[in-house]
Amino acid sequence: MNGSLTDALQAVASRTDAFLDRFLAYDPGCRAARLFEAIRYSSLDGGKRIRPFVAFAFADALGASLPDEFAAAVELIHCASLIHDDLPAMDNDDFRRGKPANHKKFDEATAILAGDALLIKAFGLLADADTEAEKRARAASRLAFYAGADGMCGGQQIDLDHTGRAADGDVLREQDEKKTGALLAAAAELGTIAGGGSPAQMKAAAQYGVALGMAFQMVDDLLDLRGSAAAIGKTAGKDAAAGKATYPALFGADETERLAAAYSAQAKEALDAFGDGAKAALLYELTDFLLARDR
Repeated sequence: MNGSLTDALQAVASRTDAFLDRFLAYDPGCRAARLFEAIRYSSLDGGKRIRPFVAFAFADALGASLPDEFAAAVELIHCASLIHDDLPAMDNDDFRRGKPANHKKFDEATAILAGDALLIKAFGLLADADTEAEKRARAASRLAFYAGADGMCGGQQIDLDHTGRAADGDVLREQDEKKTGALLAAAAELGTIAGGGSPAQMKAAAQYGVALGMAFQMVDDLLDLRGSAAAIGKTAGKDAAAGKATYPALFGADETERLAAAYSAQAKEALDAFGDGAKAALLYELTDFLLARDR
């Protein structure tokens, strides 16, 4: 990937959108058309495609190309998580990316099925990826680890268990390392697998993803506190209203900003494993970009 970060982000988003549009095509006359419509509604809705970008960028840092299936698989897991997170039994949000949440556009049962289908489709993509069998197997294993009870799903459970209850910084950190950091770590590792990275580089990729996820979540908490629904694309102030533990609530806004900057610095340090800064320049830029984002 060459050019500015903005250009590179747009290029990856366009590439991912085009791939998913083809992959998620369906026969409108089929009896399960409503399910396919719900799947496409939450998968082709203009997301930033940060996780595919991270996967592509890590492969690029190793001088390799990334199979589109690797990037799309991580994104489908992410899309599934957003559908499920918005459900009344989870985070109970009526809006996502500035439009009705999936269960509001369709219904709760269809939203659950859409999320389930996306999770399954993600691993089908990895099985069919245009790369060596050993890389496909490793990618599937790592994504399963980060998406399941050891990662994203486990983080969601910790979140549910502590909603409306006191939670200290250790609980919140474990929750967000899993709920937010895990899929970014998965994206980084899949890019490193595609590039034939060493064990040390695999470890560093995971460290980058988790640290970036922590910074991302802290900024997200600040946006929920300060932002408007129009700006952030979902209900503002909902975390406090729901009794969720957040970094600003525990540490204050100023300390949360300091912690987010510290995690961003940790993410950059992890990139040292990939050689001179030029090889991972876009990942350095992405780290700064996400720290300064306003939505």
